[in-house]
Amino acid sequence: MNDSQVTELLLQSLEHEKGGVLVYQSALKCAVNEDLKEEWEKYLDETTHHVEVLMEVCTAMGLDSETPSPGRSIVKKLGKALILAMEEARSAGSPEAAQLVACECVVLAETKDHLNWELIGRCADQMDGDDAAVLQQAYNEIEDQEDEHLYHTMGWCRELWIESLGMKAILPPLEEIKHVKTAIGAAKAEQASDKAR
Repeated sequence: MNDSQVTELLLQSLEHEKGGVLVYQSALKCAVNEDLKEEWEKYLDETTHHVEVLMEVCTAMGLDSETPSPGRSIVKKLGKALILAMEEARSAGSPEAAQLVACECVVLAETKDHLNWELIGRCADQMDGDDAAVLQQAYNEIEDQEDEHLYHTMGWCRELWIESLGMKAILPPLEEIKHVKTAIGAAKAEQASDKAR
C-alpha cells in the first residue's frame, strides 16, 4: 500500500464530505418537490455524520485531519463551484430549473463520494492491523448510505428532467420507492420506470 496516497484519499474524502454538507444545504434551498426535500434533509444529516466518522478515522490512524494537500484544495474548489452553480440557478428565477441544477450538482458530488468510499473499502481489504479495522468499520457503516445517495438522486434527476420536458414522470422515482442501493438495482429501476410510462 502507498501510505501517502491512503492519507491523501482520507483527507480528500473528509474535505469532500465537509463540502457535501454545504452542497446539501444549498440544494435544499433549490428543492421544490416536498419528497425530494425530505430525502435531501435525510442525506444532509447522514453527510454531517460522515464528516464525524472520517474525523474519527483520522484520529484513530494518527492523521492530522487539517493537513493541507493539493488534492484536498481542488476538492474544496469543486465543492464551491457546485454551490455557486446552484446559487446562480436560484437567482435566475425559475424554481424548477434551479431544482434541476441542484439535482445535477448533488449527482456530481455523490459520484465522487461513491468513489471515495469504494476506494476506502478497497484499502481496508488490502491493509492489515488496526488501520484496516478502522477503515473497514467506517466503510461498513457508510457505504450503503452513499449508494442510496447516488442512485436515488440520479433517479430524481432523470425523472425531474423528464417532467420538465413535458413527459410522464414517476415521482418519487422507483430508485427511492424500491430502496435501490446497487448499480444493477438502479438500472432495473430505470427500466421499470420506462415500462411504466
